[in-house]
Amino acid sequence: MEIKKCIDFANKIKICFVATCDGEQPRVRPLLMWFADETGFYFQTQTVKNFYKQLLKSPKIELCFWDPDEGKTLRVTGEVEFLEDFELKKRCLKERPFLYEIGIRDEKDPILALFRVSQGEAFFWTRADSMKEDQIQKIKFELTKQT
Repeated sequence: MEIKKCIDFANKIKICFVATCDGEQPRVRPLLMWFADETGFYFQTQTVKNFYKQLLKSPKIELCFWDPDEGKTLRVTGEVEFLEDFELKKRCLKERPFLYEIGIRDEKDPILALFRVSQGEAFFWTRADSMKEDQIQKIKFELTKQT
């Protein structure tokens, strides 16, 4: 299986559950992915949020995209890479104008944080896989070229 199928699935679903660590306590929340392509799974957040602070302390992350119609999940495990690319931030603001409504001023606003997951492991899961988890094909990926 190829990472392209994972990218396509993530772009179709968009909303995923994201697991982080807060000390010894796991934290999970839903998050709207910005986009995924051959360079990674991209997200934006704000530097004032606990979520951002958790990622700074422990960049390990797991994403879980769920398609209830197919009864299928995609799990992506990796580490976040924060991006200080003003052109990418400008694009993010153009594609996500709601960020202005919550107080982001422009692409240089220190509150706006972009990150991607560009390397790790991904796999699909369905109910049929319940009793044979150890047989699920895992896709190791390293998507290093930035958009």
